[in-house]
Amino acid sequence: MAKKLGEVLVEMGLLKPEDLTRILQEQQRTGEFLGTIAVRLGLVREADLMSALSRQFSLPSVRLQEISIDPSVIRLVPTKFVFHHKLIPIRRTAKALTIAIHDPLVRWPLDELALQLGVEVEPVLASESEILAAIRRYYGVGAETVERILAESPESVQVQRAHEKTENIETSEESASVVRLVNQILSEAVREGATDIHIEPFPDSMSLRFRVDGRLYDTPAPSDLKYLYQAIVSRIKIMAGLDVVERRLPQDGRARIRVGEQELDLRISILPTLYGENLVIRMLPSSMILSLDRLGLAETDLKILERLIQIPHGILFVTGPTGSGKTTSLYAVLSRLNSRERSIVTIEDPIEYELKGITQVQVNSKINLSFARTLRNVLRHDPNVLMVGEVRDRETAEIAIQAALTGHLVFSTLHTNDAASGTTRLVDMGIEPYLVSSAVEAFIGQRLVRLICRECREEISPESAAKAARLSADELRSRVQGATHFYRGKGCSVCKQTGYRGRTGIYEILELKTQIQEMILNKIPAHEIKKCAVQLGMRTLQDDGWAKAAQGLTTPEEILRVTQLED
Repeated sequence: MAKKLGEVLVEMGLLKPEDLTRILQEQQRTGEFLGTIAVRLGLVREADLMSALSRQFSLPSVRLQEISIDPSVIRLVPTKFVFHHKLIPIRRTAKALTIAIHDPLVRWPLDELALQLGVEVEPVLASESEILAAIRRYYGVGAETVERILAESPESVQVQRAHEKTENIETSEESASVVRLVNQILSEAVREGATDIHIEPFPDSMSLRFRVDGRLYDTPAPSDLKYLYQAIVSRIKIMAGLDVVERRLPQDGRARIRVGEQELDLRISILPTLYGENLVIRMLPSSMILSLDRLGLAETDLKILERLIQIPHGILFVTGPTGSGKTTSLYAVLSRLNSRERSIVTIEDPIEYELKGITQVQVNSKINLSFARTLRNVLRHDPNVLMVGEVRDRETAEIAIQAALTGHLVFSTLHTNDAASGTTRLVDMGIEPYLVSSAVEAFIGQRLVRLICRECREEISPESAAKAARLSADELRSRVQGATHFYRGKGCSVCKQTGYRGRTGIYEILELKTQIQEMILNKIPAHEIKKCAVQLGMRTLQDDGWAKAAQGLTTPEEILRVTQLED
């Protein structure tokens, strides 16, 4: 008689006897599978559970993330069957079809499959999470829902193909399915840690891409998803309160969704293109724990910033290209300053995160509510601290600087390549150099670099690191002084084979000390100002990046990719 799973887990040293007693008590209460409870309580890892089940039932186990499945094998098993029974075909031989399952006690779906296909079916074990991930990877996001919609409403497909007027999906028969399909796309984006979703129409296809850690990736989707493109766009328009009928003009909207315990704000932008409406959804957590300690600042830079934000008046500019985390850094600063003793007002376009206790104003070009006009009125609102989302023109810059000179602490952003370029950018806008030198306390340059994936991180030789960064070994040693160990991400299912997962910031802080102020007054070029600042002790973006590479947080090639304009 085969041993029970609990006995096998204890025998393998994966579970303590007292923990088994706890699991059995929980099983009496919930009726769940013993292995499910063990994993849920964190007492056994899913991979170890598979090993125990493999031993108990004498079935081989596989790691699906290490297997590449041929598309012809995937096509053998219907989408609906795979999704319903949580199994996936992985291999076909002349004699049998190998199917990965997660519950060895449920065998009747395999018998049904063998009868339908007329082949012998051989089961192997894989964890449920790996099976679900493989289903999404090979069958595509929402594949089951797409198949059902097209099967139930074939006439609507013809309408989509002909690019005729789409019916209101709120009242159509397939509305519930389309709602579910859009929810699946949004849920998958959250699961992947995406910040943006791109839905793009082309003559014979539809592209679905997610932006993860600053890079766009194609997301597996069923080919028939293209027939539901207009229904998807219409559903998202309804969520954002946009005009469903209008397809000739750009539209922007907002929506709020909940995925599990997480609430997100969606910024929806629709742009008419040659083949239809191009849709981009920015996904922002409705609330974030914003802390200066979590931005990635080096200890010395953090101390400088802590000192700068306690100055009672003046202006601090954060510089960098779009998507470099400037606004997130300013939000972290405002969170640190937020107290009942201070009045803090922000002027933003758009408001990305809601900050409790802070007055946030959204600019609106449609009614001529610009940064400059709002800022002029806000100054009469008795603020102690101001945050201007972006200085785009001379008028806004002048009012912000005047506010800094009249007793307000002002934060804003500029689009420049580095901190030193912020000085010349303001002068180019038409701001007098003496105003820049007297009002601005510092320019903070920043970028975001990808972190090495923790799941597949491995040590490599300095020669391999140099080769990956297209540097000589001597060049790498001179840049990353004192580093003897280098790392990279080998690539795994967690990081989508990229070797990176998550991001952190690299920074440079240019304080306007006396020498720098004199150079601004004399209109000295930005590169000379930067050289002087380095001599005065400023760490550049690359310096900070090389330090993080030396700590094993990122790779030399990632630093060069992000800071190549700094050479």
